[in-house]
Amino acid sequence: MTDDVGTVLPQGTGTPVTIPGPIFAAAVDTFVAGQRLDMRSLARRAGVARATLYRRAGTREQLLDQVLWWRARLLLADQVRASGHLTGTDRLTAVIDGVLRAIGADRAVRMFLESDPETALRVLTGSRSAVHQGMVAALENLIDLERGRGAFDASLETPTLAFAIVRVADGFLYSDVIADRAPSIRRAVIVIEALLHGLDLGHRTPVAAGLREPCLARILPILLRG
Repeated sequence: MTDDVGTVLPQGTGTPVTIPGPIFAAAVDTFVAGQRLDMRSLARRAGVARATLYRRAGTREQLLDQVLWWRARLLLADQVRASGHLTGTDRLTAVIDGVLRAIGADRAVRMFLESDPETALRVLTGSRSAVHQGMVAALENLIDLERGRGAFDASLETPTLAFAIVRVADGFLYSDVIADRAPSIRRAVIVIEALLHGLDLGHRTPVAAGLREPCLARILPILLRG
């Protein structure tokens, strides 16, 4: 369902309109090559003065944020299209699983985390970053899309659920940097899928609902801290 991409990502998958094409392309090439995004070198490569670069593209961290969010939008669009035959929890889980596996296999992201972990975590998981805000918003849109089709009926409001899922994903995906623990996408997907199934009122028996609600009520506040 290619139309769903426009619903999940209303801003589309194009490069940022606020950053000149040659500057953004040079920044993307530098990042994908696993090189440090140095603004002086980038200005030379793009053929502009450093002052012009900062005026057009913002700070180094802001530019990295836009590069990573653009690449994330491409991943999201691919997974939304690939999951068009699924509905409800199955679709939500498939999209999340696909995106996490793609990020986990992304050599450029891994090199960024290894070479500059503090900046990488701010850009990838910071509450004010375009990456974090965009991922949460896109997931909200996907959840609401499935709600609107009657395929998913969570007993939790969409913004809270989307935020919790993104934070769980971050915790497992970047656990080597955050907590000196090996990343595990498989465990992240298991936890997220259990959360979605546990909250989906339309696909629970009364007995299961009675057993799961107290557990979820204890887990969610922990997930949402910070």
